[in-house]
Amino acid sequence: MLDIAEELNRWVGQGRDFAVATVVAVTGSAPRLPGAALAVDSAGTAIGSVSGGCVEGAVYELCQQALQDGATVLERFGYSDEDAFAVGLTCGGVIDILVTPVRSDAAGRAPRAVIAAALATAARGDAAALARITEGPDALRGRALLVRPDGSYEGGFGGHPQLDRTAAAEARALLDAGRTGTVVLGERGSRCGQPLTLLVESSVPPPRMIVFGAIDFAAALVRTGAFLGYHVTVCDARPVFATRDRFPDADEIVVDWPHRYLASTPVDGRTVLCVLTHDAKFDVPLLELALRLPVAFIGAMGSR
Repeated sequence: MLDIAEELNRWVGQGRDFAVATVVAVTGSAPRLPGAALAVDSAGTAIGSVSGGCVEGAVYELCQQALQDGATVLERFGYSDEDAFAVGLTCGGVIDILVTPVRSDAAGRAPRAVIAAALATAARGDAAALARITEGPDALRGRALLVRPDGSYEGGFGGHPQLDRTAAAEARALLDAGRTGTVVLGERGSRCGQPLTLLVESSVPPPRMIVFGAIDFAAALVRTGAFLGYHVTVCDARPVFATRDRFPDADEIVVDWPHRYLASTPVDGRTVLCVLTHDAKFDVPLLELALRLPVAFIGAMGSR
């Protein structure tokens, strides 16, 4: 759902009722991964995709039905050997799709306020995770929990505070890694008498790549980082080299001593640090600091 958060957030602001179909599990070959979503509003407008086309029509009808009856349903689609033209995935895989109505009259089981908060957070580009029960008691299916990076959360699973805390901890772990996926809680962990499966959708800003050293090698690395979806920063203490003309693909150019800039800028477990200055007076203070930070990767260019 959060992959189409910007448009859905506008729908919420306009007071529209809508239903969201979200891929919650994939087996074998399938065109979209868990978290991919198709949404349909009460006027029949559709956005997003769950399969690249092969089951969109059937999912569209499920969304319309969910809008009418307010019920959250889990549906499975796969390839039919008996009838190759039946609704199914011609690529041979199987996908499970959760269809959740988001209605202003609160007739659906997913509280609109929690969904709206998750969409607004993702649309702003802030980090958050949305956990929903996909398999478990019918009364809990589709209920939502919004988890933030500091571990705080809102919403919940209907009067099960221990389950809420367990789910929030699991969702935060996926959020820290920037991953979307499913979590299975056993009967003991679920605290509600039977196993549960959660879909956790993480929405995170692009990971950072900070390139220290405004040299020619850095220009090639910056282009690669931008292509791979990183937010790329180039930092160098020499203003004659750290220029927009030399690094047009960078998101930002910083003129500062590398170690001083690194000490003042936020990093996390997805941040990549590339040290390319090849000058001890810049690199050594920088690496002494960098090696103590909880970042994903540190690379330094130098002779053997």
